[in-house]
Amino acid sequence: MLGFSFLAAFVAATTIRAESAAEQQVRDAIKAPDLTVVHLWAPWCSNCQAELKNGGWLKTVKENPKTKFIFVSVWNNGNDGRSMLERFGLTNQPNVTIAADPGPRRGDSKIKQFGGLPLSWIPTTWVYKGGDLRYALNYGEVRFPMLQQFLEDSESEWSHKGEPKLEE
Repeated sequence: MLGFSFLAAFVAATTIRAESAAEQQVRDAIKAPDLTVVHLWAPWCSNCQAELKNGGWLKTVKENPKTKFIFVSVWNNGNDGRSMLERFGLTNQPNVTIAADPGPRRGDSKIKQFGGLPLSWIPTTWVYKGGDLRYALNYGEVRFPMLQQFLEDSESEWSHKGEPKLEE
């Protein structure tokens, strides 16, 4: 029985990954009452590059000055991709923060979750308000008119109080 306890403790210890500084930075930021967009990306990713090339990120950042945007480079060996973001005018925006997860790009130790949410594809974009995840775009390029709609919808109060319930 004691051997089983040690084995269980060892397995638990090896499967729990310590939270990175980037994850803690994001956790702190999303607690704010305002909107926060967390964009997980990497400069080598062609889908991520396409989002930058079309100018959608810069336009969205500029049109939403009260929204915080956090670009977190993942699967990029700890590099934050700042030089690529600078090329597209994002590094000098007051509402943009740049961070990097220290994890490797490939292999079994590549992160598979970020901030407690699954991460299986980049780009991944999450919209938070007041600590609540409002939208999660987990598989592919953002369509910026859709992201803008998500930002606008996230500013509204959602409630179905007083609405009749559907009969079962």
